[in-house]
Amino acid sequence: MLHEGWRDYEGGWNRSPPRRLCPSLDQSLWEDDGEEGTEQGAVSPIPRTHVYLHATWRSGSSFLGELFNQHPGVFYLYEPAWHMWQSLYPGDAESLQGALRDLLGSLFRCDFSALRLYAGDNLTSAGLFGWRSNKVICSAPFCSPSAKNSSSTAGGRRDKVGLVEPKDCQQHCPARPLRDLEAECRRYPVVVIKDVRLLDLASLRPLLRDPGLNLRVVQLFRDPRAVHNSRLRSKRSLLRESLQVLRSRLRGVDPAGRALQQQQLHRGGADFLLSGSLEVICQAWLRDLLLVRGHSPPWLRHRYLKIRYEDLVLSPHKELRRLLHFTGLPAMAELEDFVLNMTRAAGYSSDRPFLVSARNAREAVSAWRERLSREQVRRVEEACGDAMQVLSYQLQGG
Repeated sequence: MLHEGWRDYEGGWNRSPPRRLCPSLDQSLWEDDGEEGTEQGAVSPIPRTHVYLHATWRSGSSFLGELFNQHPGVFYLYEPAWHMWQSLYPGDAESLQGALRDLLGSLFRCDFSALRLYAGDNLTSAGLFGWRSNKVICSAPFCSPSAKNSSSTAGGRRDKVGLVEPKDCQQHCPARPLRDLEAECRRYPVVVIKDVRLLDLASLRPLLRDPGLNLRVVQLFRDPRAVHNSRLRSKRSLLRESLQVLRSRLRGVDPAGRALQQQQLHRGGADFLLSGSLEVICQAWLRDLLLVRGHSPPWLRHRYLKIRYEDLVLSPHKELRRLLHFTGLPAMAELEDFVLNMTRAAGYSSDRPFLVSARNAREAVSAWRERLSREQVRRVEEACGDAMQVLSYQLQGG
């Protein structure tokens, strides 16, 4: 909004003052503090590229991450901050942003020792980064070849494209110490981390300004009505995370207001937690969208790519090429076949919603229309309407 003319000049507003959508929006994020020379996307003292997949729960991020997991040039880390959130529960999401950023900085440098702070000293490859489906952990040289014919790629070459069957990986890929995993990480030209626990893109500013990291951010959005529909189907698994997100509302609230909100948290039940946390997430989306809209700040310029889940699954080849070009990865015919097959299956429903599987893309995009009530749709649009308009999602009420 700052770059659309909403500025307070001495002569008064050059447009009518807008409703204050983001009271926590920090105008200093757009200031040029002399860092322009360190943010050039093509200049890096090391050849490695680091990519953060910035998303939220049930937005299709596992599918997006799987595309990078399949690429033989990528060392892929699936939701490493899960350990931190479990260890620090029930801290609020906003308070954990700094710790999350520092953890990401260590992981991008292939230093996994920081995870011991949250998951104990006995960590091995069997317990990290979605290991049962991770192509690095479930491929040679970490595994013995599979003794049976299987469509799974567990135990095979790293460059073979295809989903890993978790049971095969568990059988053929014994646990390895962290130092082996760190050494393998350093061999790869691209390190990709997918996580859903970062609320604000601006939290990554110190990492994006570090020329040694050469960090790039891919932010995934999805129609909030579809997100809410998916979250309702998996609500038992998302209660703890939803509580941590919703607790962020208690920061800076006076004691009386804090007590009232805590009563609402305890009385509201699972649906209240899910809808309330989605509102917090949509406000975080709006802050991110206003930050990147128009002329991005210097520390983010050329390092950010926005993608919508709907575009990814309905135009998979086009969006895959965008992703690979942005991250500097070579195109692969096998990967193009993979993304097409994953979005052209017969049905949408899955008995394992947290595992990647082939879906019917058109059903996945429109399922919320049949499964959400009018009142549920109204509440989501009321909470997320501003972000939805920026993202070009049409409101049913408009």
